[in-house]
Amino acid sequence: MIIGLGSDLADIRRIEKTLERFGERFVKRIFTDIEVRRSERKPDRASSYAKRFAAKEACSKALGTGFRRGVFWRDMGVANMPSGAPTMALTNGALKRLQEITPAGHRAVVHVTLTDRSEEHTSELQSRRNLVCRLPLEKKNALTQSHASPTPAALTPPVRPAV
Repeated sequence: MIIGLGSDLADIRRIEKTLERFGERFVKRIFTDIEVRRSERKPDRASSYAKRFAAKEACSKALGTGFRRGVFWRDMGVANMPSGAPTMALTNGALKRLQEITPAGHRAVVHVTLTDRSEEHTSELQSRRNLVCRLPLEKKNALTQSHASPTPAALTPPVRPAV
């Protein structure tokens, strides 16, 4: 069962201009410390920030709130699971909202898909980031309940029995 789905496109050039104009003020308002460290070490930091910006927009849509009802930019952060797969780390209002929309007996797992694509647009190459954020549910069982983690639900990977 999917309890939320969000999608967003971010124009890298727009994020690049915002970084030039507002710099650290924009970065500190929107991104988590982990996202800043990761983006700042990339050769094309605007592209990295654009990807994370789109992820937050898509996640807020999947939660059904946008950036209202106690959900703020820094309540969501792109993180990687041990496998390297991207996910969203939810805290504060975003985590509370996820818990509200998750039916009893289930736990939500956030799936994030990032896609790059380039398009011809008035004779210049326009690069965009596309993000889809799915909030599927898994039925809790005795095995997953006994291995509860203090980390946010969004980062807790499903526990699979050993074969």
